[in-house]
This record gives sequence, structure tokens and C-alpha cells, in this order.
Amino acid sequence: MRDFRYLDVWHKAHAFTLNVYRISETFPKTETFGLAATLRRGAAHLTMKIAEGCGRDEHAEYIHALQQARAMGVEIEYQLLLARDLQFLEPATYDSLQHDVIEVRKMLSGVIKTPQRVSA
Repeated sequence: MRDFRYLDVWHKAHAFTLNVYRISETFPKTETFGLAATLRRGAAHLTMKIAEGCGRDEHAEYIHALQQARAMGVEIEYQLLLARDLQFLEPATYDSLQHDVIEVRKMLSGVIKTPQRVSA
């Protein structure tokens, strides 16, 4: 079992999730239960999957949870694109969020490829 708080990727994902929550507050009120909620759930789910993986006893289960988190990052990329195209996000905000989610996905890929180590 690992402590997710020791993973740099979890910290990056958590910061991303907090940012998504803040920024999605500016979405139109009609999107409160639509795209804003979907984007928030996705960001939180990505971060929770990293934490969940750390709670798994088997290395294969840990890796599977991280793969699910990485896949959620792709879904979030589309949600951000949709929000930008619907003009809920300014282009600069979109670029920043997109950069962050891609960085999280790359970090997850690196962790997934790292051989199993003794956990913290």
C-alpha cells in the first residue's frame, strides 16, 4: 500500500481539480448540472483514481487504477475543448487547463512505466 500524498502526480492532479472547480464557477448557471458538473466530476475522479490505486495491495491493481486515471484525462481534454468551443472558457484559460491535464497524463504514464518499488 502506498500513500498517495507522496506522489507528485497526485499533487498536480489535486491542484488541477481545485482549479477546475474554481473556473467552472464562471460557467453559465444553465450548466450547473451539465458541463460544469461533468468536468468537476471528471477532474475529481482522475485524482481519486490515483488515491484509490495507492490503496490497492497488488501492483497490477495499482497500475490499473492509474491507467483509468490517465484515460479520464483524455475525457477531460474533450470536456475542456467543448467548454472552450461553447465559449465558457477563455482561450488562455483553456490553454492553461489543457496543458495541466496533459502534464498529469504524462506523469501518470511515467509512473505506470516505472518498475515496482517498495512503497512508502
